[in-house]
Amino acid sequence: MKEVTDRLSDWEFHVITAKIQPGLQRTERFGNTLVHRCGFGHPIDKYLLPLFGVLRALRIAKKEDVQAIWSLMASYGGFAALVYTWVRPKTKMLLTLQEGDPLDYIAKRVGVFHRFFKQIFERANAVQAISHFLATWSVRMGFKGTPKVIPNGVDVARFTAAYEPSTLSQLRADWHVTKEDILIVTASRLVLKNGTDDLIRSLTSLPKEYKLIIAGDGDDRDKLRVLTEQKQLTGRVVFLGSLSHDQLPAVLKACDIFCRPSLSEGLGNSFLEAMAAGLPIIGTPVGGIPDFLTDGETGVFCQPRDPESIAKAALRIQTEPGLREKLIKQGAELALKGYDWESISKGIGQMLKEI
Repeated sequence: MKEVTDRLSDWEFHVITAKIQPGLQRTERFGNTLVHRCGFGHPIDKYLLPLFGVLRALRIAKKEDVQAIWSLMASYGGFAALVYTWVRPKTKMLLTLQEGDPLDYIAKRVGVFHRFFKQIFERANAVQAISHFLATWSVRMGFKGTPKVIPNGVDVARFTAAYEPSTLSQLRADWHVTKEDILIVTASRLVLKNGTDDLIRSLTSLPKEYKLIIAGDGDDRDKLRVLTEQKQLTGRVVFLGSLSHDQLPAVLKACDIFCRPSLSEGLGNSFLEAMAAGLPIIGTPVGGIPDFLTDGETGVFCQPRDPESIAKAALRIQTEPGLREKLIKQGAELALKGYDWESISKGIGQMLKEI
């Protein structure tokens, strides 16, 4: 959202969000965006957003000419946007879909509020989806128009920046791996949907010089550490924990292959960042991943919940003549040409103008 709003300087944005954490300012300005945090500084705030968020939006509307309400994801903010349009029925509504969770999981979480959840889609004047998979979902959920597929982008300058060889060598030394080791890296939340457990298991089908670098944290961290010990892979798996966006490019460039064997994916920005950084990628043919991954052209497919197929994909990249170089070249070209924030921001700005 910040990448887009920073580039739409002829608009003024008010972002209304749940406070969730204590100690945060109630209002805070970022560029041409004023952030309003609603609630008590507790996780319960997200459930109260359709009440407190709407009240805040109505107070803003008394002072400002609110031309549209923009819901980023059909989640807590989606319910808040829907309630706002009940009070202000003439307000135009843009719905952005970038959900990454499995659709059946989303449906289960919605539960008894399913009818109201569908109304978010039915009420929207326009839908922007980050993948064809999510665009199709919006129609199934009741959106009456034609959704536009505008993906999320990549911070090209950040992920194409060059690093001194000594910097990358030092990272590998810090991880206690050798120059000859082949490093598979993943960057994601450590939760079931991202398939990190399958990635760990795939090492048992790969030669010992293949090692895994895990960047990220999440609810499954301890389970994954236990799994690593059970499979006697402690010396071949490195847990880096959460990394800042500034730290990630060097970590990617110090590795050899990027893989995230997702069970579901709205689009998969981590893949695009790895492509921009010059890594061949391995992914599953689920959700929005086929929008950018063509097997043997811009990456290699593995199958969900299939560690053996991950191992085969990694070996294919390293052993099939010319494939590695082809994937790096074509993947980088796709990431740089198709996923730059300038054109993406223009597309979203045009949608706002149209409604």
